[in-house]
Amino acid sequence: MNCRVKICGITNLDDALMACQHGADALGFVFYEKSPRYISPEKANEIVQALPPFVVPVALFVNATNEEVYSVVDGGSRWMIQFHGDESESQCISFQRPYMKALRVKESDNISALVDEYPSASAILLDAYKKGVPGGTGEVFDWALIPEGLSKPIVLAGGLDATNVKSAVKQVSPYAVDVSGGVELSKGLKSESKVKEFISGAKRG
Repeated sequence: MNCRVKICGITNLDDALMACQHGADALGFVFYEKSPRYISPEKANEIVQALPPFVVPVALFVNATNEEVYSVVDGGSRWMIQFHGDESESQCISFQRPYMKALRVKESDNISALVDEYPSASAILLDAYKKGVPGGTGEVFDWALIPEGLSKPIVLAGGLDATNVKSAVKQVSPYAVDVSGGVELSKGLKSESKVKEFISGAKRG
């Protein structure tokens, strides 16, 4: 199976187009104001309007209000939503958009049961758990915790970069991989060489 790639934490048009040029399937935009990769709804929608076809823009929220979500997704029909907080399935489905739910994996978790709580999700993103940090930890979790036969496609995140993405794809066989800090020059600014190497490793690993 060809592994898809999501480049997250996009903050400018140049990085967005560069990632697309090297084969990114999806781009993530962070609408969590505490994040150093935060982008305004207006700027994000300007970037999305300039994206080539077949690239999916993903709007990332952490326990956002309905108004905050609509301020982004009402600006364009292409948005998929990524919920990275404590949102219930009923909250996620209420926006009537394709969505994926992020789960922060702890060793004690019953991952199968957690995934099954979101039957309407297009995919489930699995990230490393770090107390008090909703995502973007840059830390790898134990991939052996992921059971086989999950009911939803899995997007693997957490500490991925060009040095380990091949191993991740080989071990987990995820539908997609998600990277932010692992392909950056600094927080919010992407490295073209790292993006290119990461995507190549994920898709050809």
